[in-house]
Amino acid sequence: AYDGRMTFKKLSGGGEGLRGMVTRRLTGEQMTVMEVSGQGTCYFADRASEINLVALHGDKLYVEASNLLATDAGLRTGTTFTGLRGGASGNGLFTTTVEGTGQAAIMSDGAAVLLRVTPQYPLMVDPGAYIAHQGNLQQHFQAGVNFRTLMGEGSGEA
Repeated sequence: AYDGRMTFKKLSGGGEGLRGMVTRRLTGEQMTVMEVSGQGTCYFADRASEINLVALHGDKLYVEASNLLATDAGLRTGTTFTGLRGGASGNGLFTTTVEGTGQAAIMSDGAAVLLRVTPQYPLMVDPGAYIAHQGNLQQHFQAGVNFRTLMGEGSGEA
């Protein structure tokens, strides 16, 4: 929904042109992007998802493409290799990056939890619950599968 005078334009390749379109197709990190311009207010939503605004001040946000709803015009999107974390969770080996100065709107199926990570306090997150992160986060893959869970005798928690 919107009020005022707005124009909408679909951008191919995630707004990154032909190179971005080819990269996203090869990496499987698909993203449909629409440019909105004009004067007024535009309201964005996707199903009944929670929406959180992330302010970027020249830094980089790593976010699953399916969780990225909108970005300010001053932000650039790209694709980066995530390694085993994405492959093991079914999210793929690549993720979307957003960088520059502005705000990005990210979605979650419930209220997102902001967690601080420091070298003194490492953090373990279920790969299926991961939405996004900022900064130079070193990710390590750790399987929660042992003989009991493989045989179906575990608690079901990873």
